[in-house]
Order: sequence, then C-alpha cells, then structure tokens
Amino acid sequence: MSWFNLDPQSIVERSRASGVDPNLPSLGTSLRRGIVGFTLVSVAGFAPWALAGRWFHRTVGEAGLYAVCAVTFIGLSGLLLHRLIIGPGSLVRFYKLFGVAFTAYSVAWIVGWMTLRGHLGSVVGLLAGTAAMGWMLARAFDATGTVLKVIAALFVLNAFGYFIGGWVEGGLVGLNEFSLFGMTVEKPARMMLAKLLWGVCYGIGFGAGLGLAFHDCQGNVRALLSPGKD
Repeated sequence: MSWFNLDPQSIVERSRASGVDPNLPSLGTSLRRGIVGFTLVSVAGFAPWALAGRWFHRTVGEAGLYAVCAVTFIGLSGLLLHRLIIGPGSLVRFYKLFGVAFTAYSVAWIVGWMTLRGHLGSVVGLLAGTAAMGWMLARAFDATGTVLKVIAALFVLNAFGYFIGGWVEGGLVGLNEFSLFGMTVEKPARMMLAKLLWGVCYGIGFGAGLGLAFHDCQGNVRALLSPGKD
C-alpha cells in the first residue's frame, strides 16, 4: 500500500478525473526543477546558520539550530518542488511526504554528525539519512523496485554537493583578503557568504538527487499516462 495516495493507480485516476492532460516531465525537466527549487530552499535553510548561528547556538543549542534549519527546508520545499509529483493535488501530498522523509533524513544526519563528528560523522549521517528518505519515497509511490537506485542517487549527489560546498566554504573563509565587485569583503561578511555558498552547492547536489529520485519513483505513472494508454 502506498502513502498519501501516491501509488500509480491513484495518481492516474486523479489525473484523468481532472480532465486536463497530465504534464509528464522528462528526466531533464525533473532535474531542473529539483536543482533550481532545492537550491533556493537550501540557501534559505542555511541562512539561520549563516546569519545568526551564534545566537541560535546560545539560545537553543547546536541541535536546536539544525532543527530550525530543517523546519525552514520543509516549510519552503512544497512551494518550490511540488511539481516533481505528477498530477493534481501535488502540493499537499508533497508537503506530507517530504515533511516525513526530510525529518527522518535530518534526524539521522544530526545523530551521525553529533555522535562521530568530522568527515566520518558527515558520511554516516548522509548515508543513514538518504537511505531513510530513499526508502520512504519509493514506498510512498509503491515503487520499491527502485529503492536501491533512489538511495544511491540521493546519497551520491547529496554527498557531492555537501562536500564540495564544505570545500568552497573552507577555502573562502581561509583567504586573507577577498574582493567582490571591486570591494573588499571583511571577514564577518565573508564567513556569512561562505556559508550561503555552501548552501548553494548543497542545494544543487541534493536537488539533482531529488529530481532523479522523484522521476524514477513515478516511472509506472508515466507509462500508464503516456498517449495511447487506456
């Protein structure tokens, strides 16, 4: 049984009942939607850490800061990413599914990071988090045959964006001097910019993984709604 009526038959029935020809996104379209949408979400999600990280650390602690970031990710995700789901009613269903899946991902990542720290903690947290999210996405769309492919896509692309972002952030913070549009950027502003750029890289990588994951999970939906299918 699928979750939130996202199994192929339910999506097909809603699409046909709407009387509107469904928009069946190609892989390229799904990737673009995932990358653009989640990059915007990611920059906003990194903003509490980048702009007020010390204040959050003092008031709610490290775990509380990560929770605030996760809530920001979830809150904006549906507005920018719901069209990854085929058919009408995608906004509410995306919020329900992504809210559960991203919460599981965030908890797994936070536990991995806070327990092990360093690159090992990041890798373990990312693997556990993307495994939980990938399983939930495949289960929700009744596409369990794609689960390993979905988990692999989420983990590899997420890790790529995350670690490239960390490298960019570390490199920018470590510069003795940095200019932007001919103006010298002082260290506090440079640190904020570096963290937001980490968010951009993370968003591109994870967004590509989400685009691929949602596309793969709805393969049966596209097959049933393709022209010529009854």
